[in-house]
Amino acid sequence: MADKKEIEQEEAWIGDAVLGLFAREWILKNQKKMDAEMFSRLTSNHFLNSLGHPTKVEAKIGRIFKKEGLKKASLYIEEEILPLFLKQEKKRIRQAGGKQ
Repeated sequence: MADKKEIEQEEAWIGDAVLGLFAREWILKNQKKMDAEMFSRLTSNHFLNSLGHPTKVEAKIGRIFKKEGLKKASLYIEEEILPLFLKQEKKRIRQAGGKQ
């Protein structure tokens, strides 16, 4: 029987994959091209840390995916995670002098 920490790590592993898929689809849709740097920023532990412990954030995504499917997990990311990412991206672009 897996302990609580092991279960959370397994959920986070799945959540990481769901977040990665969401990020790739979102970037292709919005940037009209692949952008590995943006992908890294959106899926990094550094960014996820601004939402809470990265393992816990990814585990929540994993739990939603397992219980409710990809659409609900993607909706959660879009509503709860993406807004903060976009806010940080605007700030990053401003600090870079408007250059992406």
